[in-house]
Amino acid sequence: IHSHSTFVVEQRHGFNKSTLALFFQDKLLTLALTFVLSMPILSIVIWLVRLGGEYFYFYVWLFLLVVSVILMTIYPTLIAPLFNKYTKLEDGEVKTAIENLSKRVSFPLTQVFQVDGSRRSAHSNAYFYGFFKSKRIVLYDTLLKQVNLDELLAILGHEIGHWKLWHTVQGFFISQLYTFCLFLAFSFVQHTPDLFTAFGFHYTVDQPMPVFVGLMLFSQTFWSPVDKALSLLMTVNSRRNEFQADAFASQLGMGEALGTGLIKISIENLDNLVPDQWYSSYHYSHPPLVERLRAIRANTASHSEQKKVN
Repeated sequence: IHSHSTFVVEQRHGFNKSTLALFFQDKLLTLALTFVLSMPILSIVIWLVRLGGEYFYFYVWLFLLVVSVILMTIYPTLIAPLFNKYTKLEDGEVKTAIENLSKRVSFPLTQVFQVDGSRRSAHSNAYFYGFFKSKRIVLYDTLLKQVNLDELLAILGHEIGHWKLWHTVQGFFISQLYTFCLFLAFSFVQHTPDLFTAFGFHYTVDQPMPVFVGLMLFSQTFWSPVDKALSLLMTVNSRRNEFQADAFASQLGMGEALGTGLIKISIENLDNLVPDQWYSSYHYSHPPLVERLRAIRANTASHSEQKKVN
């Protein structure tokens, strides 16, 4: 499926820049990392479920919390560089402007990197990472070619808005709450023989519970409708956060540049500008472009009125 998406769909629309050699290299590297990282994590989770007693879900959640923090720490510095080349952004107008923006909003920027995203795809992106007072901004080389400086700063203003409004911390806590609730719910049905026999597995309560099989069956039956409902709520919250981050950039006086920048990126990425309302409300973590532009213009007008009053 991924090969068809890359070499047929993406290729047809001019996005794919990857070669077969690079594609299989990425696949093998991803498989190796998945095996190296997931096997010990899964083994410890199974061990905790079996030996953790009545409150195993708390120990599993605590362990996965630690794992999440570790992976968030090592991914940008140890794992991501295995796939892409990260170079420090050269001194110049762009870097100076980004540093000035960071100082203006008290964003604790320590470094700006450029990544060779064009090595695999023509799609563009920008993000930041880091804990506490050590933040790093990463810019795709494709983004630097698609927008001008004012638009780039507005897009970064949007991203910094997520940090300023605590959206990143909020997302982390939501993911941890999700994990805790999943294993808490699993604790109520883990020793239910019908969960296994209904799918052809032989299990009685006097036998050791096959944890991995139980988790798979639970996640695909009992938890599946819950997951759909929670996904909708998380999508609603994500879209709300996007509007708020847009409003933050608009309050910095960057609304017009943000709008034109989003239009350019959407055109370059061949985004669906007017998707079905019901479909997008469930599947799109970001609001459609037309809705965002409407809100940005309203925020920009409101900001202008406030400046006149003051």
